[in-house]
Amino acid sequence: MQIYFSPEFMNENAQVLNIVTDDNKPVGYMAFLMEETKKKMYVYGQLEEEGVYEDFKDLVKPYLQGLTKLKPGLEVFSYLTVGGKKIELEAKKKEEE
Repeated sequence: MQIYFSPEFMNENAQVLNIVTDDNKPVGYMAFLMEETKKKMYVYGQLEEEGVYEDFKDLVKPYLQGLTKLKPGLEVFSYLTVGGKKIELEAKKKEEE
């Protein structure tokens, strides 16, 4: 099953995205809140279908990476679940020598 983001609400510091299937059936949501003065972004999301765990990770990771490129220096705090199980996103850290 393919899943996609469907924007529900967007402004400069917040987004709410529905997660839908090919048939436009809602199966979850994601919310992004940015606090620019503290350079923090909070990401919350829940998906009810356990069978699309990897698809959800594959959809979310590049989206988050894109958002952090738009606003460099953001510290990202996330809590994402699929079927009640927490998703751990691997953060790529650049090491300076």
